[in-house]
Amino acid sequence: MNVLSKVEAAAPAAALDSPAQRMRRVAAVAAEHGDAVDREGRFPAETIAALKRERLLGLAIPAEYGGEGLGTAAVADLIAQLAQACGSSAMIYAMHQIKTSSFVMHGVGSEWHRAYMRRIAAEQLLMASATTEAGIGGNLRNSICAIEVEDGRFRLVKEAIVISYGNYADAILATARRAPDAASSDQIMVVIPNDANRTIDRTVVWDTLGMRGTCSDGFHLEAAGDAAQIFPKPFSEIAAQSMLASSHIYWAATWFGIAADAFNRAQAFVKAAARKQTDGSLPPGALRLAEAAAKLQEMKGHLTAAIHRFDTALGDDDALSSIGFAAEINALKIAASEKAGEVVRIALLVNGILGYKNGTPFSVGRHLRDTASAPVMISNDRILSNTATLLVMSRFDTSLGG
Repeated sequence: MNVLSKVEAAAPAAALDSPAQRMRRVAAVAAEHGDAVDREGRFPAETIAALKRERLLGLAIPAEYGGEGLGTAAVADLIAQLAQACGSSAMIYAMHQIKTSSFVMHGVGSEWHRAYMRRIAAEQLLMASATTEAGIGGNLRNSICAIEVEDGRFRLVKEAIVISYGNYADAILATARRAPDAASSDQIMVVIPNDANRTIDRTVVWDTLGMRGTCSDGFHLEAAGDAAQIFPKPFSEIAAQSMLASSHIYWAATWFGIAADAFNRAQAFVKAAARKQTDGSLPPGALRLAEAAAKLQEMKGHLTAAIHRFDTALGDDDALSSIGFAAEINALKIAASEKAGEVVRIALLVNGILGYKNGTPFSVGRHLRDTASAPVMISNDRILSNTATLLVMSRFDTSLGG
């Protein structure tokens, strides 16, 4: 059952406050509880309550459905802002926005999904995802389970090895084969609200090195409902045209924010050391700090370029489904997941024992463990293999144009 109060969700933010101003208030809450969330491996309930209170869960929903119509760049910036306070909170917010993007891009043609978008915005509902499954691992483009539809109703049983914050979400978007006789790659995606006919029984406990607050337990999921809850487009199109790009962009924004906070801590350490220098020389960590800044700038440049490419392609299904676009977005995930860890490790070298210890202003242990998840979420080897297949069928674009 969702432990967050619907009363809190209904409380409006100040009318004139921008999303960035509202997120600053949420980030302050997340920073206050971030260490405890990590240490206890618990859901960041305080942060999610603040996100609902500040009405930041529905802001990507178009205004005609009660949202604020924020674009990719603005949402990514909010995620990065939150990630500087708490990586787990930001990853939950990122995954929610990934699921919201499926409604925005693929739900407008369905009355049921339009109505649910209005609910997301009005009630500040938190969306989760059940795409992984026992027997397929992280290969979200294949399913073993199948949905059964009869007389306008569906039934689904899924062994989901991971449903991030599944016990706390207001709805789960689950993938499955289109029918019992369909191929494993012939998939649909269905919305399963927690007020519908569904049960989720935990089968795997999330006890991990980092991103502990995402509470990504495994579940046995059973659900039934109106067949209208199934997205009208095949999941292959949803994945190619919105989910691939939004996942890699919003994950990269999360890792960028975590790395940026580690850099900020290292910069504060070097500045404090510089003030103690009596001869005007640079402290030992200054050169390392410059190296970290270069890597952080590379992350920022790659991320903003990918957002621009995605925004340019919006509305063009052929461009969104193209080999070149998929290869470029895959490259963002690989690069961001690797560079985030590099920046944090440099910050640890700069801050030394004060960075290694927990509870200091220069601690980066949580940052290090959270970014360690990046290369395995989804496995970089799997993504490189997919990209290699794409590159065999295409030419690499060597132009520097848009």
